[in-house]
Amino acid sequence: MASRPTTSSASTSVPSARPRVDPSRKRLALAVLMVLFGSFLPWLDTAVGAISGARGPGLWTSYAAMLGLAGALLPYRRASGIQAAVMSLVCVVLPVWQLVRALDLLGTSGWLPGPGIVLVFGGGVLAGSCAWQLLRPVEPATQLV
Repeated sequence: MASRPTTSSASTSVPSARPRVDPSRKRLALAVLMVLFGSFLPWLDTAVGAISGARGPGLWTSYAAMLGLAGALLPYRRASGIQAAVMSLVCVVLPVWQLVRALDLLGTSGWLPGPGIVLVFGGGVLAGSCAWQLLRPVEPATQLV
């Protein structure tokens, strides 16, 4: 009977073929979750009741979040940065416009910003920082494989 040669598991280790995920893409995914969640929460709390973001600009911010999700999943930095920038623009401008409009129509009494508008604005700012990092040129020493 011939014995089979045994191989050591340490000598046959295969390197991982999966590249490391860029930290800015992880934060972009977090921004997408913030915007998606905040788009359907109340944007304004009044004495009459809460006004949901889904009645108007929340739909547009949820569409922009889908664009940001595609940017988080794409392997191309430049395309991801552009999509994060568009998401940031929409998710910062629409809440600011809604607050300015509420100030114009209602003044400073009788309403408060709701949790949805705060989450959408915060997600837009976070997406803007991710866009900034994704669109900057990568230094060769820190370039991900």
